[in-house]
Amino acid sequence: MPKPDSGPAGGEGPITASEPRDAAGAGAGAGAGAGGGRAPGAGSSAVTAPVAAARRVGLVVTFVLGGLTALPPLSMDMYLPALPAVTESLASPAATIQLTLTACLVGMALGQLVIGPMSDRWGRRRPLLAGMAVYVVATAICAFAPTTELLIAFRLVQGLAGSAGIVIARAVVRDLYDGVEMARFFSTLMLISGVAPIIAPVIGALVLRVTDWRGIFAVLTVVGILLTLVVLRWLPETLAPARRHGGGVGEALRTMRGLLADRFFLGYMLTGGLAFAVLFAYIAASPFVVQEIHGASPQVFSLLFGVNSIGLIAVGQLNGKVLVGRASLDKVLGLGLAVIVLAATALLLMTAGVFGDVGLAGVSAGLFVLMSAMGLVLPNTNALALTRTPHAAGSASALIGTSSFMIGAVASPLVGIAGETTAVPMAVVQLICALAAASCFLLLRRPWSRRRGVAG
Repeated sequence: MPKPDSGPAGGEGPITASEPRDAAGAGAGAGAGAGGGRAPGAGSSAVTAPVAAARRVGLVVTFVLGGLTALPPLSMDMYLPALPAVTESLASPAATIQLTLTACLVGMALGQLVIGPMSDRWGRRRPLLAGMAVYVVATAICAFAPTTELLIAFRLVQGLAGSAGIVIARAVVRDLYDGVEMARFFSTLMLISGVAPIIAPVIGALVLRVTDWRGIFAVLTVVGILLTLVVLRWLPETLAPARRHGGGVGEALRTMRGLLADRFFLGYMLTGGLAFAVLFAYIAASPFVVQEIHGASPQVFSLLFGVNSIGLIAVGQLNGKVLVGRASLDKVLGLGLAVIVLAATALLLMTAGVFGDVGLAGVSAGLFVLMSAMGLVLPNTNALALTRTPHAAGSASALIGTSSFMIGAVASPLVGIAGETTAVPMAVVQLICALAAASCFLLLRRPWSRRRGVAG
């Protein structure tokens, strides 16, 4: 259930509370001991009208937020089976076509920096609806792009506008939930939005059977229109006017600077961003690894991609239903990072030929373990970071999303640096990012320390 008392003092969150204001989100973090944060359920029980409205349609809101978080995998994964076809259609090298992925990632990263603070000032609905409208137009133009350059440009616009759904969905979750409940809700969102990576490549492959890659963008345009109408009809405003920031760009920058000064928030943000880069290295490389190197069909690629997504969803539900509340979020996060590092190491050894020719089955098994472990990392890094920042959920969500997509945008083109005949670059990028994520968690969060960064 939504927590009726998890907001900060001063009114920026959805709930009134008696906590001391911490404008940077770091005052409690810099010296947070066991009492540095507030456990869910303590304090005032006053509930604002936006939260009461969200409670009345709680299940509907859950599915709407799931749809918004599903938009990025839909935009990316439906397009993946078409990458070789786009390469041939537009007569461009594979590395250049992969820039269409990079452009979308960069757009999603930069857009969040703008839309997140906007949602703290003007509420969640207006920036979200504006972003969705632009997303629909940009996606429609992508369907008719005659050149690689134009496709890259409007994939950038598509990412900029589509970032509204990502950043505001996280902010709405922070408006409504806190602590362990927030981690559980993120795991629930992973179940809903996780269906998208399963069905998106399948839909993309089916579209390719009846038309060319442009039809994929036509389908995405329809999805964008439908999601915009759903948001307009069923997503209530969760940030009351009295709780919004009144400042402009200067205040937004000061808030973000304060968030980045919080060592715990920074640690969780970088850990999640680098883990996200492991995921995007897989997304960018897997069509070529499966179809070009191992000779599988687009349908087989879609099946393997779906199986890996099922693993991520299943472990995410294990995280939310079983582990969260029984073990500390830091311990669960550490376990997930350890498994990712081990899986990435095994993939590098297999793709480098240390174990001989393991074929598609061996590589697929390693990718399945790696992807499944993401279910222990991504929901918990989001929850742990956002628990630090009830006073500026939009700005915090923007920083989390921007760091993730920017790091992913840098990592994704590197997987094709040695061409389409080897999967070693993918495994190298994944291992480096996994080790960097684990290092940020250990050095910045310092989980062995007795000083707690978040309540619960």
